[in-house]
Amino acid sequence: MPSRICEQLNNLSHAQRERLAFIDFCLQYFGQVARADLIRHFNTGLASGTRDFNLYKKLACNNLILKHETKQYYRTADFKAIFQYDAETVLAHLSQGFGNGLAAEISSNSHCFDAIRLVPPKNEIIASLMRAIQQRQAIDCCYVSLSSGKSQRELVPHAIVNNGHRWHVRAFDRHSSQFRDFVCTRFTKITVLEQGIDHQESAASDLQWNNFLALQLIPHPKLSHPLAIELDYGMHEGVLNLSVREALLGYLMQQWHVDCSVEQSLNPRQYPLALANRELLSAVKNVTLLPGVC
Repeated sequence: MPSRICEQLNNLSHAQRERLAFIDFCLQYFGQVARADLIRHFNTGLASGTRDFNLYKKLACNNLILKHETKQYYRTADFKAIFQYDAETVLAHLSQGFGNGLAAEISSNSHCFDAIRLVPPKNEIIASLMRAIQQRQAIDCCYVSLSSGKSQRELVPHAIVNNGHRWHVRAFDRHSSQFRDFVCTRFTKITVLEQGIDHQESAASDLQWNNFLALQLIPHPKLSHPLAIELDYGMHEGVLNLSVREALLGYLMQQWHVDCSVEQSLNPRQYPLALANRELLSAVKNVTLLPGVC
């Protein structure tokens, strides 16, 4: 961030900086923002919203352009963020519905530690994906896969998902004409295409994504002390009821180490949970990730 902008931001109140951060964030990750969005989010008045946008334009006039027909400000090709965001914080807020404080730095706690994680996706990758999702547009991208290596693809993304291990994007692949999952860190370049998408490429046509499964998870029957697992997962009468999208089923079963085998034959020390209502798997299209099934 240029020192001039940094100095001007430091002279503002915390509340003003948060409102400017909201504008900056929406432009970066959604590609657009309206005065009504700012007013609704912070419960401010019309005059206050106008002042905030005027202030933002004073700080970074090349970042946005107003289209009067939609009453929306749009991100320009010359956009340069005036706030810096931590990638993990951005992803957490995007997945949970972001609020105030996005521009704040993360401070570590010497008495509380999170798990070691993989390298998060680059901010520009997340931003490009989110803009494409928000504006229902396709992307032209360079992607590196384990099976085919580096390739150029056209995708229509509709959701970014943390599968418990890493972030991936759910998207329609125009080459295979299928909805697939793509690991966000494996994108090396993304260009959002200025074109509409067909209905069969939209989230509404992703059958596995829109199909919810009612799971019944129990402590593995071969455990000597199942109460420990009941407490770990907050079970009621020995059962944990979950609703999960079919497209995410395999990730959940692997992450939680759930025995999905017919006779619950996996090692209970490695797989402390078991799927009680296994009959629902007969209607699941892809079972390759389910422990004990393949």
